Amino acid sequence: MILFYNSQCCRYISIEPLHPSVKALSKPDNLVSHGLYRSQLSRYWTVPCWLNFGQAGARTPRDESLRHLDKTPLLNRSALTPATGPPKRWRSGHPANPPGCTPPPLQPLPPPSHPPAAGPAALAGQPTGSGAAQPWDASPWLNAGRGPVVLASPRLLPGRQCGAGRGLPSGPAERRDVGRGAGSSEMALPDSVSTCLSPPVHYMICKLGFEKKDIYDINYIVSENGEVHWQAVTEHLHYLESDQSVDYVKSVQSLGPICESVNLHFKSLTKEQFVVQYAVWFRWTNYVELFLEVFDVLQYAQATQVALGLMKLTSCLERALGDVYLLIGKDCPFLLRDLLASEQLAVVFGQDVMDVLRVFIGSPYGLNLRNVLWHGFASPQEIPAKYCAILLFLTAGLGQLLQTYLLKTKSILVHRPYMTFITLEELVAFPDLNHETLCVAEELVQVSNFVFKSMLPFWMAALTAFKQSRYADCVILLLPQLEVGLRLLFTTTNKCPNRLLTAEPSALYTTFDEMLKKHLDTEEINQLPSVLEEPAMEHMIIKPLMNCASCYRSRFHPISRLKKQVLECVKSIHLWPELPTVPEEHVQAVKGLEGNTETSSLILKMAEILCQLQQYLPQDCCSPDDPINSVVTERLLVKLCDKHICTLYSPRPVLEVLVVLRKICTQCHQVSEQVITSTELRYKQWMKKTLRSRQRHNYVRMLNSIKFLSPVLRLILLLITLEVVNVHLICKKTPFDYQQYLKFLKSVLQYTENLVTYTSPEKNKWDETEELTNKALIKIRQFSDRKLTLIQSAT
Repeated sequence: MILFYNSQCCRYISIEPLHPSVKALSKPDNLVSHGLYRSQLSRYWTVPCWLNFGQAGARTPRDESLRHLDKTPLLNRSALTPATGPPKRWRSGHPANPPGCTPPPLQPLPPPSHPPAAGPAALAGQPTGSGAAQPWDASPWLNAGRGPVVLASPRLLPGRQCGAGRGLPSGPAERRDVGRGAGSSEMALPDSVSTCLSPPVHYMICKLGFEKKDIYDINYIVSENGEVHWQAVTEHLHYLESDQSVDYVKSVQSLGPICESVNLHFKSLTKEQFVVQYAVWFRWTNYVELFLEVFDVLQYAQATQVALGLMKLTSCLERALGDVYLLIGKDCPFLLRDLLASEQLAVVFGQDVMDVLRVFIGSPYGLNLRNVLWHGFASPQEIPAKYCAILLFLTAGLGQLLQTYLLKTKSILVHRPYMTFITLEELVAFPDLNHETLCVAEELVQVSNFVFKSMLPFWMAALTAFKQSRYADCVILLLPQLEVGLRLLFTTTNKCPNRLLTAEPSALYTTFDEMLKKHLDTEEINQLPSVLEEPAMEHMIIKPLMNCASCYRSRFHPISRLKKQVLECVKSIHLWPELPTVPEEHVQAVKGLEGNTETSSLILKMAEILCQLQQYLPQDCCSPDDPINSVVTERLLVKLCDKHICTLYSPRPVLEVLVVLRKICTQCHQVSEQVITSTELRYKQWMKKTLRSRQRHNYVRMLNSIKFLSPVLRLILLLITLEVVNVHLICKKTPFDYQQYLKFLKSVLQYTENLVTYTSPEKNKWDETEELTNKALIKIRQFSDRKLTLIQSAT
């Protein structure tokens, strides 16, 4: 136990480690994993100086119960360092002072002259040095002279507490500002921050896996023909005794020599040898070329290229694992950590194999290589090449295990299709910059305060990739740097510099999602957008770069993708009148077919709904005489989709609505494509007289159904477009109204899904589509009568 005197509350505080073991790193329900100490005075927490800036976003079970302490002051260093004399307010026998304790010593004790021993204990933040009353100063190890300990109220720890005077100092570059508070408006210069990894994370990635110097024979790990000996890898996993969860610290430490052996093994192989032994085992990823490219990178171990290769490898591996998940599961998890922890992948590969993967990627308690790279926390020199090598090796091993599973279950792995760009507008996404402009960009990167000096190799590699027309590599390199640069602006403008570095396992990363929100979690206005709107650069030399950015429009936001879907779908429906059909007299000659009496009724219902929406439509695109005219509808949709819709702020309700609207549009497009395919096929069969009697009747029913399916699909597309134009109004609905609105959209989605089923070549239930459409139109009419649509809420 360590005693400190707190001059502000007039009592001694006994500080004790929450847990003596680094195994506490795997516990998400407290702050032990960050090396925090909990005071017996429950309203305070103590934070070792090298950890106080890493608590951004930390969430503890106590947060909610401590809201009444919002005015607890941030104590300065003197609150925890021995005072120069007994404080005037100190009273012997005070209930808060332990029995037998004496006033603080007259002279401050010097900090220990030696750094803490490197090792897992450092992650737990345990004090070192002699003397129980001596505060541990980690500054000699990290950054001399920054001060030993900062005492803070719990409300100062969570990353959501941004705002003036609310943040703890964020790291070596900011710790000098402790005396004047974290609310300083000064912007930390990127070149003053040597790393964007907090010390525990830096230690985990850069040092922990190098502590053991064991050497393993490669034949112990892999056979001569490239077969991975998984037991030789999984036996290095360690588990906590308490709950049998993975002990990530000991596992990283133990797996370090294995990674090194694999790295040396790959370096000893020629490209031909590697292809013979391993190439076949990468086929399950559907991108063998990428993994061969990563092997080439490992031969030279250039830091920036290794980091780029690791980003591409983890991205491809994540997608491939999602494909494997769908062998058993239905909806692939959105987050990588949830995917790796799923029962479905454990069934295919084995739980111990998935635990090995989670040590390297996916879990915030492990190395978490994918996230620290893709979110811009790691610089090139901070990613050891051997971790790229082991993931390349494990991917091949997963391919071997998957083959065994597929043979055993007689299953076939189906890969989800990639997004493809088919229009010229999408393909011409990168401007044609001349040599002079690129030289300006290189000079700007070198001097910009937006660029961390440790990240400069990424920027230069991105410019090189651009020059070489390797646009995918350019984007992969720039996206994390955009995020880390915006993170710097976000933490500066919102005065929470503690959010700059990597958050800990139970903490919240400061990522795009938070940086681009309109409000902080404190309900304060996010200041970043207003800063970005200001003309930050006026120099004539960079005008070419500014001109290239001025014409940018979001193409991958759900709103933009939905607009594109609507226009593609209406173009498909517009082809229906051009489809070949048999002469009307031939249709009437079909015996046993009753006349269609429902079509006119359905057309009338659609016209009534459109009349309700008439006042919300552009007058120059409407036809009062024929409101459901296909040409008019297409022109109307084009004009509506051309309207600008804000994509910067998209709260969860907006995104949820967009997901449903996009699904509806997808189903409409599929119905249209099925109608086109079936119509063309049946016409050819009719003309060749190869249709049986029942098929002829079914073909005629299809032709009758087309008469109302075309306008009803166009009506739905119009509703979708009107709603997306006003989609941000969903945030003004009450929770009840919001749920009712979602329920309505999902009923429309169900109708379109049933249409897909009934119009498929396997079903051909055209009569049923009439009844189905009638019920759907009644629901739409009723919802419109109640004025619950977003377009009606706008007026």
